[in-house]
Amino acid sequence: MRTRTKLMLGGVVAVLGLLAGLGLHAPSQAASGPSPSRPVSSDSRSPSAALPSSAPVATAGAASASAPSAPQPDGDAELEQLAAAMRERFGARLDEPSVQMRMLETLMRYFQKRSPDHWREELLDFLKKNFPERYEELAAMLRNREDYEKWVKDNDAYLRSLGEKERRAAMWDARNRLFGKELAEHLWASELKNQAVADTLHALDTMEGATLKDKLSTYKQRLKEIHGATADAYVARHQQELMNRFLDLSSIQRELTDLSPAERTKSLRTIRQEMGLDEEALKRWDTLDRTRDGRWDAGARYMTERAALAKELSGEELETRLQEVRARYFGTEAEVIGQEEASGFFRFESPRVWGRN
Repeated sequence: MRTRTKLMLGGVVAVLGLLAGLGLHAPSQAASGPSPSRPVSSDSRSPSAALPSSAPVATAGAASASAPSAPQPDGDAELEQLAAAMRERFGARLDEPSVQMRMLETLMRYFQKRSPDHWREELLDFLKKNFPERYEELAAMLRNREDYEKWVKDNDAYLRSLGEKERRAAMWDARNRLFGKELAEHLWASELKNQAVADTLHALDTMEGATLKDKLSTYKQRLKEIHGATADAYVARHQQELMNRFLDLSSIQRELTDLSPAERTKSLRTIRQEMGLDEEALKRWDTLDRTRDGRWDAGARYMTERAALAKELSGEELETRLQEVRARYFGTEAEVIGQEEASGFFRFESPRVWGRN
């Protein structure tokens, strides 16, 4: 009896380990989508990333992992544990298409590892037994997901040959055809939102007659329109990314360059404050800006002195003097800068991107 108990306990431990490996070790957590900072298939230049979930799913022919050393429970018990984990993790929101897709892809990974040659049949049997009220819906979703993945792979070369707009249009045409327009927009909602932000930034960058403050106000308003009730939470989670994308606009950089140092400092602080940074964070950014300004000022003086020395010296004599000059301007960083220059890279010839470097 004691031996049989040990075998059963060992089997349970092995199954729990397998479920943990599939991300099911915390079933009490609500199903959540991928971080909006990394939207699903937001980059239409990468057809291989065009599936509604960013989580990789092995192909049907993938080899299964090595069997755990601990004894396994019988198949029915293992699948019962899996079903309980699926209901706990996804059941409350299983009416949402994106949650259905995440559950299906979790099950695909599980059954492809468990039975590489018959995973589809086993997965469908599992759905019919444990989710009979949604079987037809889930089976259709699985079929469409496989068809779309096949379409992306079969058309990879063609998609890569297209321009960005044409590629995006081709991919949406396939999604709408396979899933239906409404369902496709649910599944790729993050991509649609990210594209809307990208389109907004492009429009801001080409907007004539608008000041930095005008563009910042429009940017914030569009973020609210795109993300709706979740806008404040989204901005709070992605402050740095959203600030960087705004600061990277060439029109914003031109305006910052034309300002006096004091006005530029004030404008950078305004951007950060409007994106929700608190006073402590603003002070840290002020300090970092001063550090960066000092580094770039030293770099400009160094490059001027370097150019003058290059007119007078050459070869080892020039390098010896440059080592002394770099040490004087950059201290412990001098050796790294010397190595960069030896490879042909001169960091202080790169453009200054205000608020970014």
